[in-house]
Amino acid sequence: MTTLERVTGPNSYAQASKRLLRTTLLDGLQELLTQRDWSKVTMSDVARHAGVSRQTVYNEFSSRNGLAQAYALRLVDLFTGEIRDAVTDAPGDLDGALTDGFVRFLTGAAADPMIASLLSGAGNADLHRLVTTDAAPLIAAAKDRITGIVTDSWIELPVGRAEPIAGAIARMALSYVAMPPEVPIEQVAANLAALFAPAVREAMA
Repeated sequence: MTTLERVTGPNSYAQASKRLLRTTLLDGLQELLTQRDWSKVTMSDVARHAGVSRQTVYNEFSSRNGLAQAYALRLVDLFTGEIRDAVTDAPGDLDGALTDGFVRFLTGAAADPMIASLLSGAGNADLHRLVTTDAAPLIAAAKDRITGIVTDSWIELPVGRAEPIAGAIARMALSYVAMPPEVPIEQVAANLAALFAPAVREAMA
């Protein structure tokens, strides 16, 4: 089998189709959440919005909770991507990179409609569990992504030193999703940067 055949074979097309379906469904959920609270969004709503069957949505996410978790994991990718970009944009400036990264994360969280539903007080117990008692998958995903950022960028931390710091950042960030700050985002970001920068510098030494 040639390289081209491996890249464009049936499995590749199936995987691409699956990714497209998942993206379409999660994009549709995000749009629905701008119109109504999570408590009023059903799997049938998501299916109708995407033009697929309700069973297709269940096949992809298994349950409504699975749909919420998949959406939250995508947010982890988006938010840690913002942190990665902040680090890339500020080579050599650790305090600036951390501050900007936290600003981008907190700003994105404040604007997301799923997080708005979480904070609405509309009885969304499943969302609260997702970021508290059932938060392990989100923390693990965020930790992995942040570890990659601080090991592969100009920060260049050894993996063994990066992982504890990344885990602490992930847990701290998630706590701000569950309970947003009452002071300006910029102030919170500066405080978090001041908290974590010394640990990162020590690990870089």
